Amino acid sequence: MENVILEICANSLSSALNAEKGGADRIELCVNLQAGGTTPSAGLIQLCRDKLQIPIHVLIRNRTGDFCYSKAELEVMSKDIAFCKRLGIDGIVSGCLNNDGRIDLQGTQVLLDESRGMSFTFHRAFDLCRDPLVAIQKLKALKVDRVLSSGQAKSAADGAETLQELVAIAGSRISIMPGGGINLENLNKIIATGAKEIHLSARVLKHSTFMPQHGKPSFSNTILENDYFETSTARVREIKRCLQL
Repeated sequence: MENVILEICANSLSSALNAEKGGADRIELCVNLQAGGTTPSAGLIQLCRDKLQIPIHVLIRNRTGDFCYSKAELEVMSKDIAFCKRLGIDGIVSGCLNNDGRIDLQGTQVLLDESRGMSFTFHRAFDLCRDPLVAIQKLKALKVDRVLSSGQAKSAADGAETLQELVAIAGSRISIMPGGGINLENLNKIIATGAKEIHLSARVLKHSTFMPQHGKPSFSNTILENDYFETSTARVREIKRCLQL
């Protein structure tokens, strides 16, 4: 199989280190995965830069919700990008949409300009945009390096047909990176799209050993409120092995 870059979405320092140990080619660093990901803290970014040898791309998304940003929000994200640049971070993952679902060219250009010298990935806001075949041409014109997408479907496997079409349209000018629900079971279907990069978390549920005292208030309506997800070295290693066959 032709070499395919494996990017792991890491939500903590432990996840990032596990990803590198498992053979990941790159990480996307973010937090708050259950809400689609938001910008990690300065401390987490700096520690990952200090401890990892593989490239680090940082998600710049200052809040959950939609991808339509005010001038003030763009200013916050620009400051976060400038901080990443000073640390020597390799890439930025971000992007903006207009209220009508089209690519916000002006807002995205602001983030791109701040990111000069770093790689730039337009994130899965792409999966909410109108007419992806038109949108990909707009992003090519902006000279975005790659687009992270599930093919506008619930998972990359479900959107494989659209992803294959996007890969063909993108050519060599922009990379289409499938992401969303990728695992060992559907990996071959994703590779068949022709994509040269893939994105997944390879995460497992870590069960908390915390024993709350009876009668203490709950901060969540789920029984798993003290459990959390972490990237699995073994899962990353197995995906990497399959990509090298």
